[in-house]
Amino acid sequence: MDARMQQPVPKQSFLQRIRNELRQMHPAERRLADFVLSFPGELASYTASELARLANVSNATVSRFVQRLGYTNYEEARRHVRSEQMSGAALYRVVSPADPPDQTLHAHLQQIHANIDRSFAAITLQEIDDVAQAMLSARRVWIVGFRTSQSFATYLQWQVQQIIENTVSLPHAGQTMAEHIASIGREDCVIAYGLRRQVRAFPLILSQIVKTGAKTMVVTDDDCERLGEVTWHFRCQTAAAGPLYSHVAVMALTDLLATRVMELAGAKRRGRLSAIETLHDAIEEI
Repeated sequence: MDARMQQPVPKQSFLQRIRNELRQMHPAERRLADFVLSFPGELASYTASELARLANVSNATVSRFVQRLGYTNYEEARRHVRSEQMSGAALYRVVSPADPPDQTLHAHLQQIHANIDRSFAAITLQEIDDVAQAMLSARRVWIVGFRTSQSFATYLQWQVQQIIENTVSLPHAGQTMAEHIASIGREDCVIAYGLRRQVRAFPLILSQIVKTGAKTMVVTDDDCERLGEVTWHFRCQTAAAGPLYSHVAVMALTDLLATRVMELAGAKRRGRLSAIETLHDAIEEI
């Protein structure tokens, strides 16, 4: 399983260290602490002198501050913050406002277009069609997603269920994943979203799903190493101009997959879609 998905977590985070020492700090150190607690990611982006200017404190205060937190020097603290940024925590990606609104909007739109272009440069329609056909021929389709990934799993399940009746979105409230995996078989198809920040058990869950023999598609961020044990692995660019990862490419992939399921289903399979619309009219539900 991909090493990125199993990164060890430091016993005490950078923010925990600050909170533990907050009461004992001198006024200038506390001012710096308040700034860093609001924008912890700044520590990874700036030198000690730049951070001192932003927080309106002296360079000596910055040095005392990081030593109080248990670091040998500023660079050691900076490395720790960078490692926590890689975990995907939004708070570590928040920075103090700098660009005017027009530039901010342009930066976001530019990044969105770049993410879509780079993601689909490595994805072919044939691959997507192969997944769609596997879903259409499966005994049951299981769609898995935790945290952020659950939104995409639920959306895909909602869309394709209009064509594929035996579609299940996991996890279900009140049930364990083991109870679900025990029902997955070789005739099934599993779609798993593994976007950061993922639950720690996801690699183990995915390994057990693969062992069932079901055809498995996984969607991850682009920095995840290719998973050789799954049938399909799509890596989407999620870089962002702000603190939250951009999932536009993931949504585009999900939408295209759902569309191809409908287009490849054929008239007979689309009969369920027609029946649903007839019932909507009959009970005036929509």
